[in-house]
Amino acid sequence: MSTRLPGPERKKQLLEVARKVLATKGYYETTMTDIATAAGVTKPVLYQHYQSKRDLYRNVLEDVGDRLQQAVVAAASSTESPRQRVEKGIAAYVDFVATDEAGFRLLFSGANRHDPEWASLTAAVEDSLARTIAKFIDVPGLETSRRQALAHGVIGLAETMTRFALSDEGRPYPREKLATDVSTLIWAGLRGAQAGQP
Repeated sequence: MSTRLPGPERKKQLLEVARKVLATKGYYETTMTDIATAAGVTKPVLYQHYQSKRDLYRNVLEDVGDRLQQAVVAAASSTESPRQRVEKGIAAYVDFVATDEAGFRLLFSGANRHDPEWASLTAAVEDSLARTIAKFIDVPGLETSRRQALAHGVIGLAETMTRFALSDEGRPYPREKLATDVSTLIWAGLRGAQAGQP
């Protein structure tokens, strides 16, 4: 049995264990017993912190989304140069995935699209990140709707290329090379965006 931890620390530990177990086995194949066993606690302890497997999964997805957004925003905010914002933001994105591949796979799992709650949660993460990225898109006079569209394009490109890099076909794809390739494509696209054009 695991060491007794203060409530907040235990909740965080359970979240980390659940993320890894769920990424390995999938939502439907994972039981609360699986997670409790992997965490070294009893099921009653697990239920003290999370009401159900669905509640736990929602917390896992929200945690991954929050941490990913914080990492990207912090990196992009660290410079005033538009190109460096792209480069630093994408490098942070790629680094995040490299250190939490399980979380990335869970958040952007295709299986989530079939469940209205998970699809809504994933979309909310993408929308929130897009709103933040849109503020960094430095094209004078560009309409808000187009900034949003371009920001969603940035997210889609980063997600798709990262997913490929993690696939059997894409491996090995060095982290630095992936970050450079993604940011180069994004920067080239953003450089071509001009206000007043359809």
